[in-house]
Amino acid sequence: MKRSENRNVDQLRTVEIIRDFQEYPAGSVLISFGKTRVLCSVSVDDKVPPFLRDSGEGWVTAEYAMLPGATGTRNSRESVRGKQQGRSVEIQRLIGRSLRSVVDRTRLGERTFAIDCDVIQADGGTRTAAITGSYVALALAVQKLTREGKLEQNPLLDHVAAISVGIVNGQVLLDLDYPEDSTAEVDLNLVATGSGELVEVQGTAEGSPFSRAQLDQMLDTAMKGISELVNIQRKTLHG
Repeated sequence: MKRSENRNVDQLRTVEIIRDFQEYPAGSVLISFGKTRVLCSVSVDDKVPPFLRDSGEGWVTAEYAMLPGATGTRNSRESVRGKQQGRSVEIQRLIGRSLRSVVDRTRLGERTFAIDCDVIQADGGTRTAAITGSYVALALAVQKLTREGKLEQNPLLDHVAAISVGIVNGQVLLDLDYPEDSTAEVDLNLVATGSGELVEVQGTAEGSPFSRAQLDQMLDTAMKGISELVNIQRKTLHG
C-alpha cells in the first residue's frame, strides 16, 4: 500500500510545530501533521468557573472549531448556525481532559487557561494534532507566567500527546490521513503521557470486530508514535 509521503506502516506524517505563531496569546503554536494544520492558542484569565471559586485551584478548558475552508466542502461557522456540532463538543472535551491529566491545578492559582484549537486544514487526525499542539501552547503559556513571577511552581507534571492508528486493508497503520481514515476497518485514537501512561483510548470497528492481538498491535504502534511526538514537543520547547 502506498501511503502519503511514501511512509512505512508505522511512520508518522511530517510533523512541524511553529511556536509563538500569534503575538497576543500567552502561548500559541501552529501544528502540522502532514496536510492537517491546527492553530492552538492559550489565553489566561484571572478567574475560575463558579464551582472552583475560593478553592485555590485553577482550570484548563478547551474550545475546538473547524474553519469554513478547512475541507473540500465549505463548513458553515457554528456561531452562525447558533450551536456547536456534537463532534466539536466531543473533541473539545477530549482536549480539555487530556491537558488536565498532566496539570497540577493547585499550582495554577485561581486562573483559567483557555485553549482555542482552530483547524485551518483537515486531512485526518485533527483531534490528535490539536491535543499534541495544545500541550506545547500550554507549556509556552506556563513559561511566560513563570518568567513574569505569576507561577511559583511548574504545574505541568508530564507531557501529553495523541495519535491515530487503524487497520486498513488488514494492515495496522500509524497516523491515518483522510483517505486511510475513511476506508479503515478499525479506527483508534490514543492519548498518552510522555511516561507512557494512557489517558484515553477511543477505538471502533467500522465493520468486522477486531481481536485482542490486533488491539495490542495497534497500541504498541500508537505508543511508538506518542514517543516520537513527545520528542518533537521537547525539541520545540527547549530547542
